[in-house]
Amino acid sequence: MDARRRDLLKLAWTLGMATLAHPLVERRAFAQATFSDYPFSLGVASGDPAPDGAVIWTRLAPKPLDGGGMPMAPLEVRWEVAADAGCYDIVQRGTTIARPELGHSVHVELTNLFAGREYWYRFRVGNETSQIGRLVTAPAAGARVDRLRFATCGCAHWEQGLFTAYRDIAAQQFDFVFYTGDYLYEQRAIGARNDWAVRQHIGDELFTVVDYRNRYAQYRTDPNLRAAHASTPFIMSFDDHEVADDYASAIDEFGTSPEVFLLRRAAAYQAWYEAMPVRASAFPRGPDLRMYRRLQFGSLIDLNVLDTRQYRSDQVCGDNYQRQCADALAADRTMLGAAQETWLHANLASAKATWTVIAQQTPSFAMNRSAVRPDGPYSMDSWDGYTAARTRLYRSLTETKAANPIVLSGDVHEHYAAELKSDFRDARSATIGVELTNTSISSGGDGTDISTEWLRIKDDNPHVRHHSNRRGYVACTVTPNELRADFKVLDTVSVPDGRVRSSGAFVVEAGRPGLQQG
Repeated sequence: MDARRRDLLKLAWTLGMATLAHPLVERRAFAQATFSDYPFSLGVASGDPAPDGAVIWTRLAPKPLDGGGMPMAPLEVRWEVAADAGCYDIVQRGTTIARPELGHSVHVELTNLFAGREYWYRFRVGNETSQIGRLVTAPAAGARVDRLRFATCGCAHWEQGLFTAYRDIAAQQFDFVFYTGDYLYEQRAIGARNDWAVRQHIGDELFTVVDYRNRYAQYRTDPNLRAAHASTPFIMSFDDHEVADDYASAIDEFGTSPEVFLLRRAAAYQAWYEAMPVRASAFPRGPDLRMYRRLQFGSLIDLNVLDTRQYRSDQVCGDNYQRQCADALAADRTMLGAAQETWLHANLASAKATWTVIAQQTPSFAMNRSAVRPDGPYSMDSWDGYTAARTRLYRSLTETKAANPIVLSGDVHEHYAAELKSDFRDARSATIGVELTNTSISSGGDGTDISTEWLRIKDDNPHVRHHSNRRGYVACTVTPNELRADFKVLDTVSVPDGRVRSSGAFVVEAGRPGLQQG
């Protein structure tokens, strides 16, 4: 290898994934390919919209549940972007390489599109053509925006219910969707069919890249999930089940040594990247992946996506539901890590939009369950187990005077609308902002309108204004004057064609922190 080529390879490594869009040094790619089965079985997706473009994604997988079924060779994939839904008016086209090292996934970062516009896209390989996807670019920086619609959702458990909520998300044609995490569940199949097992996971507990790839592929075989991704850009995040239940940084719940667990985390992060419409900045480097990022939507929304898993302190006080022991109250405990906290504070200080949205995974508001769990009233996995970190977050919102703070969260498989208080022990303390927590897509099964636990603890949590124990998602409509949140729920996820309705609607008025009945 001559010196110039070595220099190019070194530069490629330094720049990371940015070089994969147009690699400096490539292995040979096959110009034509034939497939015994449809290679676009996992559909298409777009993500992380910007004013000039977005990411478009697909993965070649003619045998999706068997590692993909592709030859161990790179393959050329053609892509097209059109100004019309039929893809007749092509405005951009190009080629990229589907690589075996990345499970034959492709991530194309589009640029030079118009801001605040709908586009449609598709892929071709050999004589095969993918489904058509829709994307919406973000409004131009600082541009006045009269209205945006987005949804939040998360926690889709294959075995515990059908993905009917995704079908409704697809039909709504939102401007974007924020995913709060737990896109899949890593555990082994339940076993014998019972009330929870609507359908069975393939494989055992996930540990290798191929394990995770196959589980993602199984989820993507669901037509409602594919339709949701094809309908609009998704802004993806992960929580714990994309790796292992309740993991914290390099620590899992089984007591695995950190150096061994990080091998699993590296496999899980690679498979997550391969399966998601995310940018080159999220390319994994071993067990590390930069997931937190900032997206802006004109003058209307400044959105910060947080990572509350990779950098957090370990859960304390015995994990799960416990009392807030001295360790939980320690000032040095972190949910975000020092670098991410500094990054977020700087973003809040520079925010100019009408609405400041913090999009993350677990509820930040306090939830006191002492009426039903006197020995363990607080979740040590949520921000209740990281009170000093929550204090710093809320203080940052206050000190920076970030406009109209809205926190998004999921994880708990229930809908909540809550007011964020400077002191949750005092209902009369200042309201800092509002939190909208989406229920699950299917985790927990059908559920009920109101949980029996909530009926017993609601008086101890006056800052929580809405609750539902059904499955569904949250639909938000944002204008310069207000944000309206509709809590969508399904009557059933255990059989097909569940009906969607609203369990409640709340409005946040710009300049007036707190929730009003919608």
